[in-house]
Amino acid sequence: MTHIPSFISVCFATVLAAAFSPLVAAADAPAPQSVAPHPILFVTQVPIPNDFAAIGSVFANHRATVALSGRGGDLYIRYTDGSLRNLTREAGFGSAVAFQGSNSIAVRDPAVHWSGTRAVFSMVIGAPNAQYGADNFYWQLYEVTGLAQGQTVVMTRVPNQPADFNNLMPTYGSDGSIIYVSDRSRSGERHLYPQLDEYESTPTVTGLWKLEAGASQPRLLEHSPSGSFDPLVDAAGRVLFSRWDHLQRDQQNESAGNTFGTFNYSSEAANAARTTDRSEHFPEPRIAAAGATVSGLRFNHFFPWQINQDGTAPLTLNHLGRHELHSYFTRSLTNDTNLRDFTPAGGNAYRLENVLQMVEDPTQTGRFYAVNAPEFGTLNSGQIIRFTAGLTLNPDQIRLESITHPATGTTTVNANNSGHYRNPLVLSDGSVVVSHATAQGAAINTGTRAAPGSNHMFRLARLVTGSNGFQTGTSPLTGTQGISRRVEYFDPDVRVIYDGPLWELGAVEVRARPVPPSTQASMEGPETAAFQQAGVDLNAFKQYLRQRNLGVLVMRDVTTRDRADKQQPFNLRVAGSGHQNPPTPTGAVYTVGHMQFFQADQIRGITFGGSNPRPGRRPLAVPMHDANATALNGTNPGGPVASVPVAADGSVAAFVPASRALVWQSTDPAGQPVVRERYWVSVQPGEVRACDGCHGVNTASQSGQGASTQVSAAFVQLLNRWRAENADLLFSDDFE
Repeated sequence: MTHIPSFISVCFATVLAAAFSPLVAAADAPAPQSVAPHPILFVTQVPIPNDFAAIGSVFANHRATVALSGRGGDLYIRYTDGSLRNLTREAGFGSAVAFQGSNSIAVRDPAVHWSGTRAVFSMVIGAPNAQYGADNFYWQLYEVTGLAQGQTVVMTRVPNQPADFNNLMPTYGSDGSIIYVSDRSRSGERHLYPQLDEYESTPTVTGLWKLEAGASQPRLLEHSPSGSFDPLVDAAGRVLFSRWDHLQRDQQNESAGNTFGTFNYSSEAANAARTTDRSEHFPEPRIAAAGATVSGLRFNHFFPWQINQDGTAPLTLNHLGRHELHSYFTRSLTNDTNLRDFTPAGGNAYRLENVLQMVEDPTQTGRFYAVNAPEFGTLNSGQIIRFTAGLTLNPDQIRLESITHPATGTTTVNANNSGHYRNPLVLSDGSVVVSHATAQGAAINTGTRAAPGSNHMFRLARLVTGSNGFQTGTSPLTGTQGISRRVEYFDPDVRVIYDGPLWELGAVEVRARPVPPSTQASMEGPETAAFQQAGVDLNAFKQYLRQRNLGVLVMRDVTTRDRADKQQPFNLRVAGSGHQNPPTPTGAVYTVGHMQFFQADQIRGITFGGSNPRPGRRPLAVPMHDANATALNGTNPGGPVASVPVAADGSVAAFVPASRALVWQSTDPAGQPVVRERYWVSVQPGEVRACDGCHGVNTASQSGQGASTQVSAAFVQLLNRWRAENADLLFSDDFE
């Protein structure tokens, strides 16, 4: 087993101290080979030009309804001699005729097992046989064997996955388990389906799930209120993925006269009352009130994240955050001259839009390729970028490189824009295969609903160096004509007819690879010392937490903040003790007395102007009220609801519910917010999650010191209290 190194695991937050380095053309891009070194598995897709919540979109691309995902695609393999094989058709899936009815399919997201002998992918089967027919279909996981030339292909549905939810974007864990994305509600309860995102209250996926051998149902690894996408397991054993970080107040709730019909349910229960309450607790409003000193907060990023394979230690990849990846964001308060809007050192104005579709370079462990693309207009395609983020690399040292020209990450039409790119694949010889659309500008529908067309035709192509020094796509790997077919289907209201080339997406290399280590949580030195000081057995404590679906959050010193984050207050002093950072602050000093916790409850309903609520609910940050956690934390006299005190040394420790997104804020002694966390984080049952401070230190804090390694007095107090209250349990059968 391995675990995240200490400099990374010391913080939940995601701020960076490094100066931003402009993207430059990569000088060492390898020359492509005339023949791929191994077979390539990929899917074909009937073009769906809709770029909002459809299969080609950045987000909400998970639904299997016919209008959003089409029918008529297949799973293909391209062998090293250039020959193509339609695997789904050979296995008896799909329809060879034009009309796509009950036996039709769409296919997506292949991933190859470490052995190179099988693969997992998502497939939906069926479409209405007649106009206005039922359209309740779901993506399901399938495995395929017989990939070598001359072998018999066999496809089987993966057992024990939920049949009435969309399961997609699978990858293999080190033990052969399947880690994937699903829109299954966090608790599995149907009345909470679908989870609605934090942007337009659109159905979204709920996070990462894991199907383990012998398990009767999947396990939630990571809860994401707006969605997580495209997981992979890297050579170090980390699960990496892109996550939609959209922690802000509900914009549908801001309209005059409540045009969108938002409301709060009284709870997450199936029989919860629909109330007239529309209140929200966290974070600050999106739009600042006139004369207010608190700035409005609009937060919307697709960032790279990592977790262990057991779901512990969620963190942006190597602690990368806004200070590294973006070029501008505002300070939280307007009346503190110490705070400033963020602009990168050196005046670089380049703005990275999003980090999507990460893959690892097999020729250099810890080096990743990804897509930098806007949220709309390019069908989840854009610029290919590259960066190194090995297991022990401090984020201050991470730099980004342009593989394709930065113009390819925009809809700008000029000589440097060679089109849009998605689904990068680095082959074992170092060459790069992409899905390339040569069209510049925004993706548009060039046809009608009944006869759609798209100016973005994605074809598999290798990258080569162009005349401007950046990489560009070459001739398609599937020949000049590509893979074309005529398909007809009901969507279900309209009979759709498409006759032309299919998109070629999701390429993966079919070869054996070393199995990475399986990663899991590991206790760090300060927290191990806390258990020793309190005389508490770690395994007994974790088992107690698992039985109650709880975790513990530990913050060693909330007065320490990374030197780059001057957008929220950083001159912090603990109420009563005088402990403060920096030790000799300049300017306004903020006193912190409490840490208040919020949990993501699906209680926001919406009618969109109708009389009845739409299915599903949007999560809102509400004061933590989990019965087990609040009972164990006890009361905090003088503090706001759902808070614990900040200890004299600046530390915090609290019991929290597991498998549910959480967020928190420090407050002054009167309960007024001081520093607000910007990202949702979830913990696993039994997990003790520790960070050095809020926000955590990469290289140096505001006072020039490293990350805190002190033993948290608050955690020792929590353990002492737990030991005293559970002395009988320690000797019961519960811990045998």
